[in-house]
Amino acid sequence: MSSSFIQSTGSASAGAGFNILFEHILNAILNVSRKNTIFNSTFQRLEQTLRSMAPAIKKIDSYNRDFDRPEEIDGLKAILQKGAELVEKAAKIKRYDVMRKPMYSRKLLKLEDKLKRYNTTVLQLHQVADGKEILFEVKQLSNQVRQMSMGAAAAGYGYSGGSFGAVGGGFSSAPMLKVVPVGLEIPLRELKKKMVNDEVPFLVLSAPGGCGKTTLATAFCHDAEVKVRYEDNIIYITVSKAANLLTIAQNIFQRLGRRVPGFQSEEDAVNKLECLIKDMDGKPTLLVLDDVWSGSEYILEKLYFKMTNYQVLVTSRDEFKSFGSTYKLQTLSDTDAMELFRQSAFPQEGNSYKPDQEVLEKVCSSIVKSCKGFPLLISVVGKSLLRKPAVEWRKRAKECSKTASFLENSEVLDCLQKSVDALDNKQSIKECYMDLGLFPEDRRIPAPALIEMWVELHGLDEDDASYNLYELSFRNLVDLVVIRKDGSEDDGFHNEDFVTQHDLLRDLAIRQSNSASFQIAERLFVEITGNIFPKWWTESTEKVFKAKLLAITTDENFSSSWRDIHAPEVEVLVLNFKAQAYGLPKFIERMQNLKVLIVTNHGLCPADVSDIHHVASLPNLKRIRLENTLIPPNFLPSIASGTIQKLSLFMCSVGQAFSNVILQPNSFPDLEGIDIDYCSDLMELPVWFFNLAQLKNLSITNCQSLSVLPEELGNLVTLEVLRLGSCIELSELPESIGNLVGLRILDISYCASIKKLPEQVGELCNLRKLYMIECDRCEIPISVAQLGNLEKVVGDEETANSWEIYKTDIPGLKITKHKQVSLDWLH
Repeated sequence: MSSSFIQSTGSASAGAGFNILFEHILNAILNVSRKNTIFNSTFQRLEQTLRSMAPAIKKIDSYNRDFDRPEEIDGLKAILQKGAELVEKAAKIKRYDVMRKPMYSRKLLKLEDKLKRYNTTVLQLHQVADGKEILFEVKQLSNQVRQMSMGAAAAGYGYSGGSFGAVGGGFSSAPMLKVVPVGLEIPLRELKKKMVNDEVPFLVLSAPGGCGKTTLATAFCHDAEVKVRYEDNIIYITVSKAANLLTIAQNIFQRLGRRVPGFQSEEDAVNKLECLIKDMDGKPTLLVLDDVWSGSEYILEKLYFKMTNYQVLVTSRDEFKSFGSTYKLQTLSDTDAMELFRQSAFPQEGNSYKPDQEVLEKVCSSIVKSCKGFPLLISVVGKSLLRKPAVEWRKRAKECSKTASFLENSEVLDCLQKSVDALDNKQSIKECYMDLGLFPEDRRIPAPALIEMWVELHGLDEDDASYNLYELSFRNLVDLVVIRKDGSEDDGFHNEDFVTQHDLLRDLAIRQSNSASFQIAERLFVEITGNIFPKWWTESTEKVFKAKLLAITTDENFSSSWRDIHAPEVEVLVLNFKAQAYGLPKFIERMQNLKVLIVTNHGLCPADVSDIHHVASLPNLKRIRLENTLIPPNFLPSIASGTIQKLSLFMCSVGQAFSNVILQPNSFPDLEGIDIDYCSDLMELPVWFFNLAQLKNLSITNCQSLSVLPEELGNLVTLEVLRLGSCIELSELPESIGNLVGLRILDISYCASIKKLPEQVGELCNLRKLYMIECDRCEIPISVAQLGNLEKVVGDEETANSWEIYKTDIPGLKITKHKQVSLDWLH
């Protein structure tokens, strides 16, 4: 809803009856909400609530005009205006935006609840007044209403700053700006001049790898002047080496929040894209195509629509001179390079080692000079020297000085290799770094997938694996994005965290792993285009491969017609694909040492995965992770063995697998952990869950259709961790939860529909940590005073305050008020 609308409603209230204002806002809310079907059921309930209030509003409006008391229900006016702003923001949420949908669902639920409470208190009191009592009742209530209004405005309905959501401004699909750019002030100004002032229709931002092209493009998209010009119409697409026009077209429709149509051909996709851009009402629109490789000229040609107010910005190592203007990004000046190096090697916080002035002048200068102004090299080398003694600095300076030029990628990799070699005394971390080539280029890598893989492959426990992940991030070898910053990561909870990696650093990991021949290499990274297998694969069907880790990436043209390969020593198998249907390869049956299976569909919708029976007889398989797949009915019976210890399902369709399957009571005797995240069709937990005698960790998060937990939950007496975060329809916890005497961690954050905790919560004698963020409607029973071992409660301000009275009963209790985390990284 535009600011002009809010202003108009404000002026309307001054001269017109509140009934008119109410109808005006109601109709505006409904008009906006019907354009977005993501929150359809919530919007319908909101409409019913508002309609039910209409008769009372009409009466009260009449009374107020008679008694000249228009301010009597200012509280409701404030609620409605705030609600209008919320609905406007919710209407902009895109269907693929899996992180912000639950957040806005919770906020809409709060709006509905606030309206209902207002309706059943203030409005009902108004309606019972009649005759001579009307004036008296209105006078009595006026103070209450004004207090309610002021309280709602001050509290901002439970959100910081009185605003709905942490993300300001319009939506942009550009990624988060992870660092404060150094030395990009002038390039950013020149880029704005070309794109914003001169309105260049097509511009290639060109530079060698590691120069900061993506950083500059991202900073450009988040610049205030740029946002004023393009508003919500910035479409940021990462193209990468395996460019595909149909996939790009699908992504553009997604970024704009439109339904992705079926494309009959590439030409059909281009035509529909052009119509989509024309449908932007002539508003300036910017398409950013990041990381475009040589050979993708035909894609640029197809996406270059010559129309007013449509511009394309391309980042590439090539110039593509035939398409228009080129802006060559230069490497950093000596001054900027030194500043970036200082920021990387000498962070202000902490007590890290800082060389004396002589080392700073000679060694640092030598290292920075050898990096030739490449930001990636400078930051990685700087981080690798953090806390190192002076002798290590001098040694690195000598090594870097041996390389004369870094303008070719191979030589850039040679320089980066020195930073990887610095991990030689931390072999475990180095091995983990080399595993990163498993995952496709320019994709977010789920942190849990890495941790589970490293636990089995390198013999680490989960804490050590998490430590290695943080170390790699600390050294700038990966970018780790932690979403929930409420201390839950201290408990090993990383379900929402992910990793990204620069292409050059991924190339370096692959090059390092491919240094040996394919037959004896410990890692095999295979990319299959269409049905064309690598030559070494097709010529080696009788040979035995020694790899312990095998990753196979296929595209949307792969037919699942697998060639055989004999790799009996594989312990981790990662299958990346993009298809509507996908068959698991038969050669899995011979991988008798397989411990971890990760199957990830990078397509738009859950894929139908078949031939799951190939994993049925594997004697050592411990961990299975499936992402964006349709779980078949035979899945659970096929894997119901005595070896499975961890099952992870992310963005999967689980209805068929959970609803229509009956398992024996002794199925999964060793299953200790289940993670189910963003599985929207999970409505209830299957009965077999409650026969898992060894289950220690149950995490069911962001499952918005889950509405009830059965009393059988109390059968899981071995459970130590129970997470139910962001299950917004879950209305209560069963009384049997008191049977979980071994439970150490309980997380019901963002479960906005839970109105009270059962009395039996007080029986959780071993409960150490309780997370209740955005649970301010949840009533806390007095039995919690018996939780003598409770050490930590994390909640929003209102929830945290409600726990203060129990600090005298629980001496060691620490109450933490959680602050709303900005989701700017989603932009």
